[in-house]
Amino acid sequence: MANRSVLTGRLVADPELRHTQQESVPVASFRIAVPRRFKKDTADFIDIVAWRKEAEFVSQYFTKGKWIEVDGSIQSRTYTDKEGKNRTAVEVVADSLSFVGDKPKDEASPAPNPPAPPPIGAPAGFDPFANAAPPPSGSRSGQMAPTYSSASPDDFADADDDGDLPF
Repeated sequence: MANRSVLTGRLVADPELRHTQQESVPVASFRIAVPRRFKKDTADFIDIVAWRKEAEFVSQYFTKGKWIEVDGSIQSRTYTDKEGKNRTAVEVVADSLSFVGDKPKDEASPAPNPPAPPPIGAPAGFDPFANAAPPPSGSRSGQMAPTYSSASPDDFADADDDGDLPF
């Protein structure tokens, strides 16, 4: 059985970083708004708890409105509120947190990656997409797929078959 939850959403407020009293372990609490897939302008608000390094990470690098991906497990706990009533809290305990989306435009971006070298043995000026056909209409990928020519039986050499093939 698995208790895994992967959520992507925006922080509703800045994370709140605290430390446990006895061992001073960092713990951060925050809430994210996770948009519903098929209902526009509707979101679920999920409480998240992060411990130790993840708590420090989220409190240092994330603020209200930033996109975040949370990978963790769903846990419930009971507690007594200020009025003496028993309550149940359901929250995701984060195992890992990740940035989602583009960098803000004001941050410096590194130089773009250099083009990949051609395959070993490729002739000078080799372009793997030179004969590529355009993607079909409605294709999700913006990359072009290479086209391949038809092979004839004359393109392949016969293998020696002395009856001792390994398969």
